[in-house]
Amino acid sequence: MNKIDIFLIRHGKTIANEKKLYCGKTDLKLSHKGINELIDLKKKISYPDCEMYFTSGAKRANETFRVLYKDCYYKELKGFFEYDFGEFEMKSYEDLKEDKNYINWIMDNTGEVLCPKGESKKSYKARIKSEFVRFINDLRKKEIRSALLVSHGGTIGTILEEFYDDSKNFYSWQPSFGEGYKLSVEFLVDSFEIRKVMELKK
Repeated sequence: MNKIDIFLIRHGKTIANEKKLYCGKTDLKLSHKGINELIDLKKKISYPDCEMYFTSGAKRANETFRVLYKDCYYKELKGFFEYDFGEFEMKSYEDLKEDKNYINWIMDNTGEVLCPKGESKKSYKARIKSEFVRFINDLRKKEIRSALLVSHGGTIGTILEEFYDDSKNFYSWQPSFGEGYKLSVEFLVDSFEIRKVMELKK
């Protein structure tokens, strides 16, 4: 086996998404609107049947999986959990725009600045990169040919920026809620490479 298809799906909307609040480690459920949007998307998108299914372990990811795949078995990989915004969690730009710590964080180009009691951009990317390498290597050992992960916008964006095309930043790579990508991954001698990325079409 020299390749695998990986599907990355973003969870449905939560109240925090609707209110434009920072929500990473806060473990929210899907909103009613988010659930209804997923039900509608399921009529438009052919979500793939895979050999194995995974989520980040967040309630919003698990609930999204259940709407899309009902009683199919999945495993939780919590290393793919969204960014930890620390003290900025569940706050909006308007709430934070006068906060010096917040200004330092959004202006940071080095990735070193921590959200108070949270992560830095650099540490977050390192976490996601490490988890993705483990994920792919484990699937390779098990000779899995297709797998699907329901996670977060930041997680998906980081994977594609770091492993596929860094000419686009991770914000540009983030799919809409309930949507995602098919990644064609080729195994090399002691590594792997994402050869092609395709959007899941409506």
